Formats: sequence, structure tokens, C-alpha cells
Amino acid sequence: MEITVLLVVALALLIGGVVGSFVPMVPAGLLSIGGVVVYWWSTGYVTPGPLVLVGFLAVGLLVVAVDYLAGAIAAKAGGASTLSSLAGAVVGFLLFFVLGPVGIVLGIATTVFALELYRGRARSESLKAAGYALVGTLGSSVMQFVLTLSMLIAFLALIAF
Repeated sequence: MEITVLLVVALALLIGGVVGSFVPMVPAGLLSIGGVVVYWWSTGYVTPGPLVLVGFLAVGLLVVAVDYLAGAIAAKAGGASTLSSLAGAVVGFLLFFVLGPVGIVLGIATTVFALELYRGRARSESLKAAGYALVGTLGSSVMQFVLTLSMLIAFLALIAF
């Protein structure tokens, strides 16, 4: 197998997708899709074949869906308002740059808890909403990691054979 610049770019995008699964606002699924598409383009649209390409694209789109929907769905399941969920995501994102990953956890949990209390919910209900939002966000990152890593491993198997 010949190593080309486009193969290196494709691998970098796929690795970026795996790493991006834990970094806020990094589109892990889109990076992984980009890696596969760059490689497919570099082979003259031959490798991977159509069925495998559709499989890669489906997994990548699932990562995108998990990224954008899991935290909000979990927060809603816990009773949080859409505003509290969005505000928690924004504060968590901003605190990431100050406190690293701990900032995400603190930002989401405390913001959702505080806003739900402000909306007049009981302390226990506010705590439940914050917990659900936090678990949903962390679960989303884990799912993104597993899916993007599986795309990277499948890609490595594809180019090795």
C-alpha cells in the first residue's frame, strides 16, 4: 500500500473524529465522515465500495445525531426545560476553556440546577434534571467515542487489506 498525502489527511480526520468526541463543539462525526470521503475520493471513488461507504456514512451520521440530540433528550427526560439545557451546554462549553473537562461537568450541572430552581422547581426536581443532563452529555461523548473509534478501526482494516 502506498502512503499518499490524501491517505494521511484521511487518517488525520478520522483520528480527529475520535479525539473530537470528547471536545465540545468539535464535530466528531463530520470529521470521521470527511476522512472516509477524502480517502474514497483519492481512490477515484473505488475504495471503499458503495455498500461499505454507505455503512461508514450511516455510522458517521449516527455520531452527528448522538452529538446533537443525546444531551437534550436526557435533560428533557429529567424534566429540564430547553432553555436550561441550552444554557448548561453554553456555560459548560465556556468553562471548558477555563477548567478543561471539569468545566463541562460543572457548567452543565450547576447551570441546569440553578435555572430549574429559578423556574420554581423543587430542589430535588432541579437536582434530578441536572443529573439527567449531565449523564446524557457524558453518555453522548462515550457513544461518540465508541462509534468514531469503530470507524477508525474499520478504516484501518479496509486500507490494510
